[in-house]
Amino acid sequence: METLFVIAIAAATIVAILFQGLPLLLAAQMPRLGPWSLPADGRPAPLVSVIIAARNEELDLGPALDGLLAQSYSPLEIIVVDGGSTDRTREVAHAPGARIRVIEEPPLPPGWVGKNWACDVGYRASRGDYLLFTDADMRYHPEAVRTTVAWAQAEGADLATLAPALEAHSFWEKVVLPFYVQMVLTYFRTPRVNRDSSRAAMANGQFTLVARGPYEELGGHAAIRGYVLEDVALARRYRAAGKRLRVAWAPELLTTRMYRDRTELFEGLRKNVHDTRFSALRQLVFLAGILGLFLLPLLVLPVGLWLGSLVLEWLGAFVWVAWFAKHALFARAIGMSAAHGLLFPIAAGFYLVLVSSSLVAGLRGRPVEWKGRSYAMNGEPTGSGPSSGR
Repeated sequence: METLFVIAIAAATIVAILFQGLPLLLAAQMPRLGPWSLPADGRPAPLVSVIIAARNEELDLGPALDGLLAQSYSPLEIIVVDGGSTDRTREVAHAPGARIRVIEEPPLPPGWVGKNWACDVGYRASRGDYLLFTDADMRYHPEAVRTTVAWAQAEGADLATLAPALEAHSFWEKVVLPFYVQMVLTYFRTPRVNRDSSRAAMANGQFTLVARGPYEELGGHAAIRGYVLEDVALARRYRAAGKRLRVAWAPELLTTRMYRDRTELFEGLRKNVHDTRFSALRQLVFLAGILGLFLLPLLVLPVGLWLGSLVLEWLGAFVWVAWFAKHALFARAIGMSAAHGLLFPIAAGFYLVLVSSSLVAGLRGRPVEWKGRSYAMNGEPTGSGPSSGR
């Protein structure tokens, strides 16, 4: 019986070891886009409409607009849709003058998530051949728009999206964000989005460029009005229709600080794993995956020592070295310190609490809370209040 127990633990550990290598493999496969990537090809430059959905973004919006106004690309129109901000967002948006078009968002209709409504309002006011949906907390290299348009045209992409470099200032950001990036890479199989034959689909709502024709053909944000994860829902709709998706990592072109403190970090990530299409089974599988693939393998060494099993001792020792080395390496690869990567068990514990909180809230039928608005399980707004953050 003990032999079978050892074999079972060893087999499960080997599976976990193979899984740990997957984020590194996927990260290595990600295309990287920078200002050096694509020279101008001489074709006429299409009009790009930049649309920013802004709700209580007074701290971030100014630098974002400065970066957009400094773009080397033209023609460019910049539209800010203010979603009922209670801070100085409108004042900041109007500060650059006529170069920025500011629209007051009409009241949120039933069935709409706030960001989707703002994006739809911005789209209906736009004139561009391309629509660039981006967030107020983004920072842009002067070549960001030009490079993205040239890349999308070269690839024949109907939707092109970029992943930025992540700024992290607080302890929790530095510890949790490397783990978060691994989750995104693995769950969405991100590099495979670039394969036209793949079923993988995702987009980053912080910076997504779409050609106007396919966007209108698929119903735009109106077709995904009730989804909190609007970027993923939009990408899946494109994939299902046979449209071409492209995704790349662009740390030289784009930078963002996603969350400013632990509360924002927790609420923002919980919103992502919860969504308005709650699934208890998905959350339970998520919990089991975090435990079984990241934390329980660390117990193989002490179990091996307790049983006196040389096989488990050696396997457990390998796990400890490989796990901590891998997370330190990954943290360094995305611009964080290796020391914070070594604290990955804290990040895994953070996610356990986060997903458990989502599971409990979902089972109790509680709404998703974000940006001062509440969304029931079917995506219907249940009310609004003071903005909660990012």
